[in-house]
Amino acid sequence: MTGQPLTETASEILLHEATYRVRFDEAGPDGLLRTSGLLRYAQDVAWLHSTARGFDRDWYSQRELTWLVRAAELEVLAPVPLGTTLLSRTAVVGQRRVWARRRGEFILPDGSLAGWVHTDWVMIDGRGGLTRIPAIFAEEFKIPESTAAMARVALPPTPAGTPTRRFAVRPHELDPMDHANNAVYLDWLEEAILATGGKPAELAAVPRRYRLEYAAAADADAVLDDAAWRDDDGATWSYRLSGSGGTDLFRATLTTGGDR
Repeated sequence: MTGQPLTETASEILLHEATYRVRFDEAGPDGLLRTSGLLRYAQDVAWLHSTARGFDRDWYSQRELTWLVRAAELEVLAPVPLGTTLLSRTAVVGQRRVWARRRGEFILPDGSLAGWVHTDWVMIDGRGGLTRIPAIFAEEFKIPESTAAMARVALPPTPAGTPTRRFAVRPHELDPMDHANNAVYLDWLEEAILATGGKPAELAAVPRRYRLEYAAAADADAVLDDAAWRDDDGATWSYRLSGSGGTDLFRATLTTGGDR
């Protein structure tokens, strides 16, 4: 489900907005914003929102708290050309004990929706364990109690004979948490699809929907194995990223076309 557009609930939910111009380095050979760029905008505007409400990086550091992305659902509805100025809008739309869901929207200059994303964030403490979200967040962000469950991506075993890749996390893929940024996983997913015989047109098709589950972090210099395969329906790709010992770090699907 896409959820209710933020433009229809602005009077009820505290919003935050920022504009982003698609830079030359953010676009691919087709002249369009790479899909991962939308996740980068979404995470940036989320931090801007948090900072504007008084929760900057120092606030989290002093309390040994931080947010980690656990899952996301992203739907791309229109291509975003190089040089386009997007309005990125965010709001926290639900909270439940240790996790909160944000809805992000990406709006083109003509007012139409280029895409939307639901991101499920979990709060962790200084030991890396899940911890309850402080009550002040619900007060400051006007967050309703969520009845939904955190998103999950269930995949079957990787089919026998599926091509695999092995690579290491590179320094420029790390974020201030010293692990691969959540948007980088989307780049890896799309690279694997192309390496497995997928076509660039599939990665630019609209609409297309990505379901992403971050099971564990990929740390600096981690050696990873991944595999992408097309499902029987022909419209869906599945993707698995594994770490040492074959443990799943990331699971995802990409579905193109109207039936998602």
